[in-house]
Order: sequence, then structure tokens, then C-alpha cells
Amino acid sequence: MKITKAVITAAGRKQRTLPLQTLIDRDGIEKSVLSVLIEEVTAAGVDEICLVIHPGDERAYAQVAGHHAGRLHFVPQPEPLGHGHAVYCARNFTAGDSFLHLVGDHLYVSGTNQTCAQALVAVAEAAACTVSAVQATRESLLPYYGAIGARRMAGHHELYDVDAVVEKPTPTEAEQRLIVPGLRAGHYLCFFGMHVLTPVVVDILGNQIERGGAARSGYTLSAALAELPAREQYLALELTGSRYDVGVKYGLLMAQMALALAGRDREEVLARLVELLAQRELGRPQP
Repeated sequence: MKITKAVITAAGRKQRTLPLQTLIDRDGIEKSVLSVLIEEVTAAGVDEICLVIHPGDERAYAQVAGHHAGRLHFVPQPEPLGHGHAVYCARNFTAGDSFLHLVGDHLYVSGTNQTCAQALVAVAEAAACTVSAVQATRESLLPYYGAIGARRMAGHHELYDVDAVVEKPTPTEAEQRLIVPGLRAGHYLCFFGMHVLTPVVVDILGNQIERGGAARSGYTLSAALAELPAREQYLALELTGSRYDVGVKYGLLMAQMALALAGRDREEVLARLVELLAQRELGRPQP
């Protein structure tokens, strides 16, 4: 299996303007969130990128994409029917191929020499199946993420065989269905906002949409992934890195700090932070 396509979803009411924001990347260059995401994708060997957007947002996205605009395909999501529906909107673009999927309101900072997308794609191509990136997440954050129940694969500390998926579970539900042996108490494997999806996932989404009856939040990707273990192998990769939701309070600030501290200007940023903290400690007015 070779991954050459990616789908980035960014059509949600509260999500659509987030990729247009700007920050400074690890090389000290000002870029849009979208440009940083595109570079994450292209570093993993992806040639074509589909952006699922709110109708009419094409021009704004093309402008902030800069020289990457030529590789973008735009697909509108006519109605806000959920994350799973947004992925399904890209079915003509994916055309029966497996593809990398990212959400447009997250940024990713790797803890290794590989980018997060590179690590995920490498595992998915070797295993030839759907692989979701996950991260051990404390119980208090369960309302923000989908979570999995899984068994660690023999000989692979970071790779899991998935048997259950629940979207934003309650702590009680997580304790009953999503315990993963080896994780520290009060932590669960939650989605990282990045997947490699096979055509079977798109088929499941299509069947769910045809049946109707979506929840108030619309059709979720988690609901489709919950059906996947009964159809084919489904793995999860625990990444050495961090995800930053730029749509939450201080989310863009935290993403910016993470990029700065992982980049070439790390020492300068640390020195300024120390200076700022010292000034606050001394009660001095800020310049």
C-alpha cells in the first residue's frame, strides 16, 4: 500500500477560519496554520491534498497556502453534518485509494527526527491497513477526543490492535470498555487527529449516511472506525509527539510555543520567557 493522497477537513462552523491563522514555524518563518499542515503532509510523501471546506472558502485557503496552492483540491461540505460526513465528501478524490487524513484545527510536533505523519504513513504502508495515531491522554480530557480499546501487539511497544472505538466517552464508559493494559492509571489512548484510512472506512461511512439517524453532532468518524475491526485489521500507533488544538482557548499560543521550543530559535525564546517570568515575579511593568 502506497499513500499518495491526503484529506484535510476544515468545514466545521467553529473550524473553518482556524487554518487561516498565522504563526512562526520551527525555522523562524511566518506561515499559516494551513501551510504548516501541508508541509506535514508533503514530508510524508503525499502528492495530492484535498481540503474539505465550507462552500465559498476556496479563495481564502488558496491565498494562505502560498506556493502549495497548486497541489490542492477543494471539496465543499454543503451542510455541517459532522466529521465523518466531511471525510465522505472527499470520496471522489480518494477514488478507492487509502489516504492520510488530518483535521484542520490541529498542529503536530514530533518528538523524533520523523514528522508525525511520516511515522504514521510508514506503519500504515507496512501493515496495509487503517492506522490511527493515538496518544495516552488523561481522563479529564476524554470529552474532547475519540478513544480506543486495544491490545498491545507483541514485540511492538507503540503499536496496538484496536477492538473498540468510542467518541468522547464518559469516564465510566472508558473504564468499562477502553482500558489498555500497560497504560498508567487514569489515562486512555485518545485520537491524535491523524489517521491513514482504507476504502473500507469510506464504505462504512457511506452505509451509515445512507441509513441516516446521525447524532446531533452529525456523522462521526469514530462511529465508522468502531465498525472497522469486524471488517478488517485496524491498528493504532502511539506517537512520540504532541497535538495542539488551535481552536481551544490559548490553543494557538500553545502550538506557537511548542513550535518555537522545537525550532532553531529555541534558546532565544527560552531567554525571553525567563525574562518575562522574572519581570512578573518582581512586579515590574512590562515594556
